[in-house]
Amino acid sequence: MEEGGLAAGKREAAARGAWIAFEDEAGQSMTPPRARTWARVGRTPVVSVRSRGSGRLSMVGMCYFKPEARSRQIYGLREYRGRKHEPKGFGWRDFCRLLLRARIQLGGPIVLVWDNVRLHLTCGMREFIDRNSDWLTMFQLPTYAPDLNPQEGIWSLVKREIGNLAAADLSRVTRAATRNLKQIQYRPDAVDGCLAGTGLAMND
Repeated sequence: MEEGGLAAGKREAAARGAWIAFEDEAGQSMTPPRARTWARVGRTPVVSVRSRGSGRLSMVGMCYFKPEARSRQIYGLREYRGRKHEPKGFGWRDFCRLLLRARIQLGGPIVLVWDNVRLHLTCGMREFIDRNSDWLTMFQLPTYAPDLNPQEGIWSLVKREIGNLAAADLSRVTRAATRNLKQIQYRPDAVDGCLAGTGLAMND
């Protein structure tokens, strides 16, 4: 891995026999991401979407790596439809629940690597990490370094697959994202490819 926090995270994971987890969030509105597609020469394809479609899908994901182990991907989704008292996205408690779920599924300690957005630095999140220091260690990515986070590559794969999707409602966007995330869960080679795309490696 790179020098600094990432290298320290790798050393910590090796010393504890832990998984290294990279976390990131993403979102998708009703407007589909543009993607390349087939069309007749000279006829630009047009995708019709609802001009006033409302709602947004929030996604949080963690990809996990460990030498000589199958790479893993764990995620959570939340729809926001603009209703009163409806949360717009994930809170720190949601991250805590996702980490607890990961610990159960992985059956071992976790070294968490993520960026320094405000939500990751809340008192509640820090207290959770401190309380669970027997199995959870946190390291921060360098500032403005999304290219070092393989979870960004996972989001690119998901949005490429739902490119040009003209969804009539938010539920269809959610179903499409869920389908692609589940497919990635069964493809550790795709998860490994996202790690390779960062230039990082687990065995150096």
